Amino acid sequence: MEIGIDSFAAARVSKDNDQDKTALGELLERMELADKVGLDVFGIGEHHRKEFLDSAPTMILAAAAARTKRIRLTSAVTVLSAADPVRVFQNFATLDLISGGRAEMVVGRGSFIEAFPLFGYDLHDYDALFSEKLDLLLNIRNNETVTWSGKFRPALKNQAIYPRPLQNPFPIWLGVGGTPESFVRAGMLGLPLMVAVIGGETHRFRPLIDLYREAGKKAGYAPEQLKVGLHSLGYVADTTKEAVADYYPGYAETFTRIGKERGWPPVTKGHFDAQNGPRGALLVGGPEEVAEKIKRHSESLGGISRFSFQMDNADLSHEKLMHSIRLIGEKVIPIVRG
Repeated sequence: MEIGIDSFAAARVSKDNDQDKTALGELLERMELADKVGLDVFGIGEHHRKEFLDSAPTMILAAAAARTKRIRLTSAVTVLSAADPVRVFQNFATLDLISGGRAEMVVGRGSFIEAFPLFGYDLHDYDALFSEKLDLLLNIRNNETVTWSGKFRPALKNQAIYPRPLQNPFPIWLGVGGTPESFVRAGMLGLPLMVAVIGGETHRFRPLIDLYREAGKKAGYAPEQLKVGLHSLGYVADTTKEAVADYYPGYAETFTRIGKERGWPPVTKGHFDAQNGPRGALLVGGPEEVAEKIKRHSESLGGISRFSFQMDNADLSHEKLMHSIRLIGEKVIPIVRG
């Protein structure tokens, strides 16, 4: 199993409503450390909000490519519905060349909606946009010269698209939440699946993953092509008590704030403890506890190929995040693989 980290390039916002301008430099230091201590993959999300600095993820990934040697570099996720698939492919193909064949992308529709009005799209076309743009992206990946037409983008006629990446085929994962149709679509296309589980009990996603595997089997794909990754909120400290004390305050603030936008109740410590229990989606604890929970989640989902921690949403200091990355590389990964 591959173990990695997904970051949204969280930036602290001061009382004067200013962004922390040092956050990206610190993020690159964490990516460099993750490479050194043996993590397999580092992903950068895409958001268009003040508390995140990841609106141009390929720029961050390219900077990291110049400072790392072996770690794979991916999006987490690319909001394809609000992007031009031609430019998305060109950006990631260029990243693949810069990194020596270490680039990937996870494409999805995103959990926030700011990208739609920002780039002139109608939210009512949410699924139709994604379906059409995914079709074009895969067409570009599979063909150097493309003839294609759709509803939302001008047609392409015998148009060559460059550069071409080192990897062939270039790795494209489909990022999904909890919609059955998304799982089936990934299976029918034979794309690896990245499942975002940020709440509830992880084992409840097993029926959806079974749908994915069955759809892939019916479409003629081999089981080894139907990889499943899991993206969950997590953080590792020396002890579970220390991890919870570090993580909970920022977690509560973040999800209470987001909850006000979406109509959720405020976060309580009881809610957090339930989510961080044996079957809950959170992986906040000491190295042994977190490693065992990753293994339990994998077993409950029928086996996963990749696990990614999303751990910079809780206003944790750079020093604590660096220590957590070191613990993941030096202690969690050996237990999971042992």
